[in-house]
Amino acid sequence: MSKPKRIVVKIGSSLLADSQQLTLRYAFMHGLLSDIAKLKAAGTDVVLMSSGAVALGLNAIGKSRADAGILEKQAAAACGQPLLLHAYKQVAQEFGFDIAQILVTLGDMEERRRFLNIKNTVECLFDSGIVPIVNENDTVTTEELRVGDNDRLAAKVAQMIQADHLILLTSIDGLYDRPPGEKGARFIEKLQDVSEYLEAASGTNALGSGGMFTKLQAANMAQHVGCSTIIAEGIIDRPILSLLANERRHTECVAIGTPASAWKVWLTNRLQVAGSLIIKQAAARKVATGTYAIKHTDVVSVHNSFQKGDILHIYDEGGQEIARGLTNFSSDEVLLFARHPEATTAELLGYSGMPEVITPKNLVVLSDHHLSWDAPREDLLQLVE
Repeated sequence: MSKPKRIVVKIGSSLLADSQQLTLRYAFMHGLLSDIAKLKAAGTDVVLMSSGAVALGLNAIGKSRADAGILEKQAAAACGQPLLLHAYKQVAQEFGFDIAQILVTLGDMEERRRFLNIKNTVECLFDSGIVPIVNENDTVTTEELRVGDNDRLAAKVAQMIQADHLILLTSIDGLYDRPPGEKGARFIEKLQDVSEYLEAASGTNALGSGGMFTKLQAANMAQHVGCSTIIAEGIIDRPILSLLANERRHTECVAIGTPASAWKVWLTNRLQVAGSLIIKQAAARKVATGTYAIKHTDVVSVHNSFQKGDILHIYDEGGQEIARGLTNFSSDEVLLFARHPEATTAELLGYSGMPEVITPKNLVVLSDHHLSWDAPREDLLQLVE
């Protein structure tokens, strides 16, 4: 394996916090930061995606993971975050480098200007020789406004910094073709099409919010930006370097082809659905060419409330997701246009504007390797007719 220039390493809660005592596992942290120090000395930039704040703060509020609701988890995160960062800072200084904390929300990663602001911050930290430690800001996010797992968030950061490798360290040595406890379970060393294994990748561990399913989702996001993903056990001794040297077992999801433009990648890799359109089958066939603009007359139904500038998921009438794109109009405006096909934009809105709901330059046709999102439920659709 060639030496990477930039990597993102994601650490699960179960590796950082003892599942019974909910206290820090310092031995693992030492091994992790020792590897990062050696990577930095070799000229590699590293971003650390670290869970653990909620788990470490549960003792302070007298709760367990099982009986903590969203408010208790927010409070636990507020208590656990300083414990986690203080430990990271102490250990990092033992190895001669410093760390910085970046807390993000779903909106920070989905809104392009804020996304680029975070990217600029990370680049400045790299220039200063500081390792960014990124985590979702669990103290302010609510269930409907959060990413929910650091696996996909790590893939977004890998996209952001154009990383060579995304390393997901967990409590298992990699991916199996069925639950690893089952007789005959086969270990998967390398894969390209993650969709083959989604059914087998279910369940979460005792402390984390993500399981193998979210890791495969993250791997799929990363592989389309030229970044390979390694899923492996978070061992104490050389947890990162042993993987890069191919010294122990792991699963690798390989990068696919040449990455698309930064804009196309941005349109494609989403953490949450803002809204969806179902369009006529004839229009769906034209969209597949990559040169067709979606018009209001193509729309069959609208799902969710969205605003101009949101990224929409586009489905054909059979429920197959075919594209994603940036909308020029809100959901109310799209419905208004679709229900009055003979009227002009000026007549309906009082000002002139482009007639297309989504233009080709703001539309990405999904490839066979992209994981599609399920079509919206029929009872939640706003029909044109």
